[in-house]
Amino acid sequence: MRLVDLDDIRAASRSLTGVVRLTPLVSSVALGSAAGGPVLLKCENLQRTGSFKIRGAYVRLARMARRERGRGVVAASAGNHAQGVALAATLLGARAVVFMPVGTPIPKVEATRGYGAEVRFSGTTLDEALDAAREYAARSDAVLVHPFDHPDVIAGQGTTGLELTVQCPDMRTVLVPTGGGGLVSGVAVAVKALCPAARVVGVQAAGAAAWPASLQVGRPQRLDRMATLADGIAVGCPGEVTFAHVSARVDDIVTVSDEAISRALLVCLERAKLLVEPAGAAAAAAVLDAAPGHFEPPVVALLSGGNIDPLLLLRVLRHGLVAAGRFLVLRVLVPDRPGSLVALLDVLARAGANVADVEHLRTEAHLHLDEVEVTVQVETRGSEHAAQVLAMLQRSGYQPEQVGAQR
Repeated sequence: MRLVDLDDIRAASRSLTGVVRLTPLVSSVALGSAAGGPVLLKCENLQRTGSFKIRGAYVRLARMARRERGRGVVAASAGNHAQGVALAATLLGARAVVFMPVGTPIPKVEATRGYGAEVRFSGTTLDEALDAAREYAARSDAVLVHPFDHPDVIAGQGTTGLELTVQCPDMRTVLVPTGGGGLVSGVAVAVKALCPAARVVGVQAAGAAAWPASLQVGRPQRLDRMATLADGIAVGCPGEVTFAHVSARVDDIVTVSDEAISRALLVCLERAKLLVEPAGAAAAAAVLDAAPGHFEPPVVALLSGGNIDPLLLLRVLRHGLVAAGRFLVLRVLVPDRPGSLVALLDVLARAGANVADVEHLRTEAHLHLDEVEVTVQVETRGSEHAAQVLAMLQRSGYQPEQVGAQR
């Protein structure tokens, strides 16, 4: 198998002139403090369609013969590749059908339709939607535009890395959100060719990490199950083409928890004023998870996308606040007598915690006749203050149970 090379990526870059934006590279003081050195964010969340995917999709379609494009194209996606294919097809005059998993966030579905594609639903995972897209291609003679496992797609995604070599030629670590591996493959080809001292590290969600086991055995391995809020990188099995590139060019693959991803999303929004989706925050999460100095600076963390459902954003932000110790949900047993709730709230007030919500239960089967279960949600000033709140409750005779705490 011939690997994509720097000439392929440079040719892809020329074909993308006037199609994609040169996304900014911005410094993050918050992440730099965590990393022990400069951290820069490559903002592909500000790219057309809200992610890097337009790069690979457009290059794939542009390199098709006109007659081939005339048969129409079909794709499968949880959202970002769908929008990239839809826009690329519209720009190049092709009909596009996109299969999406059932339950795909409405904003991603509507955006895909808005760019001109027909949307169909199949399965509950990207892999199941991809199977449906393959069946459709066989029936209709449409051309399958794979989300990652094609040299043209890899070359297109690699233009992100090509830009990085100009924007930060002294970079020493590049962290790349990784699902099927198209982006990290292309970035690695460009970076290794032009900045050979830099390490390229793929970042996977721990609940959907197919790469570590695959690399260990030397061939793509399919996961039995996946569970992560980062749906954009939830891919059950690497591709053959991307596996060859990652094996040859990528230095390491690391995993991050959903808690770390939530905290990173919160940091990006609160400190960098950048809205990213969970998958897009994976590289930033790796910075927060690692010990200072673990990744040699300057570090570039690639924010791969910013397409997030507002309802999911609310959940993830709350998750991030909990993970950062900024939001506590506590379950406390108090005596079933007048004044008990007031006494509990008084302790929280003296601790400086802002009470956001209170739930008072007295009829649950696990409770004794003389006790009440109170679930209280409080806002704190951070993990140190949260620990102080818990300590003050314990000194006051309570035994608070932290609900949804990071383990």
